[in-house]
Amino acid sequence: MMLATMALLLCLAGVGAARIQDPLQVPVWPETPPPSAPAYTPVGSLSAVGPDAYTTLTHPLFTRHSVRIKQTTDFCDTTVKLYTGYIDVDAKHLFFYFFESRNDPDKDDVLFWTNGGPGGSSQLGLYMELGPCRIVNATEGPKYHPESWNSNANVFFVDQPIGVGYSYAEHGITVGTTEEAADDIAAFIAIFFEHFSSFKGRSLHLAGESYGGRYIPLFAAAVHDQNALLVAAGGTPINLTSAIIGNGFTEPTAMFPSYHTMTCTPASLPPVLDISTCVRMKKAVPRCQKWFKAACVDQFDMISCRAANTFCETELLIPFLLTGGNAYDMSKSCEDLDALCYPVTKSIVEYLNRPDVLDALAVDPHVRGFAFVSWPVNSAFWQSGDELHTSVDHVEGLLERGVSVLIYVGTYDLGCNWVGNERWTLDMDWSGKDAFGRAPLRAWEVNGTVAGKTRSAAGLTFATVDAAGHMVPYDKPTQALALINRWLAKEPL
Repeated sequence: MMLATMALLLCLAGVGAARIQDPLQVPVWPETPPPSAPAYTPVGSLSAVGPDAYTTLTHPLFTRHSVRIKQTTDFCDTTVKLYTGYIDVDAKHLFFYFFESRNDPDKDDVLFWTNGGPGGSSQLGLYMELGPCRIVNATEGPKYHPESWNSNANVFFVDQPIGVGYSYAEHGITVGTTEEAADDIAAFIAIFFEHFSSFKGRSLHLAGESYGGRYIPLFAAAVHDQNALLVAAGGTPINLTSAIIGNGFTEPTAMFPSYHTMTCTPASLPPVLDISTCVRMKKAVPRCQKWFKAACVDQFDMISCRAANTFCETELLIPFLLTGGNAYDMSKSCEDLDALCYPVTKSIVEYLNRPDVLDALAVDPHVRGFAFVSWPVNSAFWQSGDELHTSVDHVEGLLERGVSVLIYVGTYDLGCNWVGNERWTLDMDWSGKDAFGRAPLRAWEVNGTVAGKTRSAAGLTFATVDAAGHMVPYDKPTQALALINRWLAKEPL
């Protein structure tokens, strides 16, 4: 249990590490799409959604999916409209927030955010990182956050997959793979955009952190591929503009060797482990790479791959954890392991369990107790082996189809660090590989001060954020907002 717990608390997703599934599974759509969608009546405008009762959204192409949405007043950021609701998929129910842009909600882009885990609630991102309000005290509640990412975008925060945060399921139903989760997210996005005409054709950016490095490439691919179904039925394709991954767990093969680099060389900070430990780690790197490649990449074998993963974690990751350091931010100690190393998370959990807050957000009565990490969901992904698979091929597929990709990484994070993420972006086999490899790694600035380094070519951008940990918008909110605003405006960093 220690390895699973440590791994989760490490890398994947603003909340943890990773865990598997059948890589051949794809969303189940009609084999022959109808030439046109059956008649239905779209809501038309978000202004038609009121605070007194849910408005239900359905679409004939997605008979298993519907959406309950209602306006929530005087909560979090009173300068914009907030909507909350559930994505209902048979007996599965995914909770979401939708904050309108502070700038121009009728014209600004749409941004979808998910944290990782797997099993991590996206409300960590909302209330601690990039959302329009932050919670530092359970009694006082949310405080206006001026550096929110809804400054120039309409933003979704979704508790996914089923069982995470305020989401729930009936009859013991679970989701254990990213492919399954992607099917539900793609359908939700299509239903939302089809019902509200002002969003049709609007740029959509899918963004995520940590295990979001696995989620986002597959979610974006599902949205892109689903467009063929929408077009065939006479609908409007989703204008999927970019995929954004912060401190992502995208390529395990590149990440494992980077743990030695981060802890035993001055890659970001002076070496933090003793020489004898570093020597042992260095000797383990080739064996880890060879074993993981043979068992997990060349020919996937669950038992052997799991053994390789355990060996790599034990030899290359656990040595740092045993020091009591914070794997999210190597410059700090882990103050409270049960609080994801950040005690403020306990205040957020306490606030989100208050009865008045549950009522204000119209949280379904089926939900009993909010937690940032759903261990049953994490376990389901672990049992399927989801985290043992690379997501790089999906990134490549998106780039080849004109979808831009931003990879940003705080330099003090260990679990999903900049060394491993830079390595896979350079090694990825795609038509822009040579151009990206030749692109200079240059400094980028915010308010005249260097914020990090970046390289960009052919639609792919890699950027570091100096002195930020795993949760970049938490540690460096000004730099994070500048980065995302320039990206949305299609400006170079």
